[in-house]
Amino acid sequence: MRLLTRLTAITASALAVLSATTAGAAAAAPELVVNGTFANGTAPWWNSANTSMTVDAGRLRVTVPGGTANPWDAMIGQNAITLAQGKSYTLSFDASASTSVSAVTTVQLADAPYTNTLTRSIALTTASKRFSFPFTSGLATSAGQVSFQLGKNAGFTFFVDNVSLTETTTTPQPGSGPVGMTNGFHVDPDSNPALWVARNPGPDADRIRAAISTKPMARWFGAWSGDIRSAVSRYVAGADAADRLPVLVAYNIPGRDACGGHSGGGAGSEEAYRTWISEFAAGIGDRPAVVVIEPDSLGDFGCMDDAAKQTRTRMLNHATQQFRDRAANTWAYLDAGNAGWTQPATMADRLRDAGVGNVRGFAVNVSNYYTTDQSATYAKGVSDALGGGVPFVIDTSRNGNGSNGQWCNPAGRKLGAPAQVGGGAEMLLWVKVPGDSDGHCGIAPDVPAGTFSPTLAIRLIDGT
Repeated sequence: MRLLTRLTAITASALAVLSATTAGAAAAAPELVVNGTFANGTAPWWNSANTSMTVDAGRLRVTVPGGTANPWDAMIGQNAITLAQGKSYTLSFDASASTSVSAVTTVQLADAPYTNTLTRSIALTTASKRFSFPFTSGLATSAGQVSFQLGKNAGFTFFVDNVSLTETTTTPQPGSGPVGMTNGFHVDPDSNPALWVARNPGPDADRIRAAISTKPMARWFGAWSGDIRSAVSRYVAGADAADRLPVLVAYNIPGRDACGGHSGGGAGSEEAYRTWISEFAAGIGDRPAVVVIEPDSLGDFGCMDDAAKQTRTRMLNHATQQFRDRAANTWAYLDAGNAGWTQPATMADRLRDAGVGNVRGFAVNVSNYYTTDQSATYAKGVSDALGGGVPFVIDTSRNGNGSNGQWCNPAGRKLGAPAQVGGGAEMLLWVKVPGDSDGHCGIAPDVPAGTFSPTLAIRLIDGT
């Protein structure tokens, strides 16, 4: 069972570095593992006497005997690893096996008493899988060891490649908060693009599958979702079972899309919304998730009267409190508009009033097209106006060609960078589903908001 203690906070110094990285790429952390790609043979890796190892097709192949009693009875490893006590590191690697088995990876002292600073069980299958484990070192040593303990299994073959151990110095690595409680982002098997591809085989479907439907993206929830607690729970449970991190969007605030008008609607009253968002958070529970809260809800203030703004601020405050109190392993982000909409200081005031201090941070560029650099510059301004160091995420789903000043199904837009940790923000995410219409407008005047259009999808692939 995942423990709440795994949800770690980024230290103040790390947050300062995170803010600085939005202005430019951070320097890569030094690599502590030698020859982790096995491009230079097996040295300085070693193996226990009862195993054999060789480089096979660019990866390390290890023959493991059966009949051993303990995981450490059959091992490979590398010594002379330098660790600093109290510093944060991430161990990552690609691994598979000739059959499904469990093994153990450690970072520890190379000699007695073999003190561990990291021990993780790894479930190996015949498909190569990327593993990534963060930890804070309890050791100060130049005699550390990275090991793979492979015993206590029937005889099998172990494959490993791209072994890396680096100090965590910038954005949260897979290993911090819900990011580290999972093994990568969740791919929604029932996204609008995935369902269209399944029902419409052919060349366009093949292109949309390769470029869009097999990529991680957010699932949006609103009145169409039915019983919200059950709907959210089912979706998060599916991701959790696959050890993946789901990204969800809460989109049901009353008076939604006050400025655009194409996606109007939302809950029928403030009280109905308070109940709905509370059940949304409860549906996640203590499972890991990322949630973007109510796109456009604060950007829309320019199209609302004072009473409506006050009501919306109360509802958003309630929402942030619910994710704080009922979804302990969720990183939630209040939507903060985009680089072409609101001044950073103004948006910071709105975020502060709406309870951004209750959640992880804020999201920018949701359903818009501004480049990652433009979005990061805007978000850094918002963060600075909030006092500095507030994390943010960027929607990169359609920002590959930047913005032409239009927001509703404009021509010439392109897919952006896929979901990832870092990249100029805490995370880059596909929040808007590529190919879903913005409304009856632009190059899709006959496609309602939220409806998938293969024509829009292909144009995003081609940048036309």
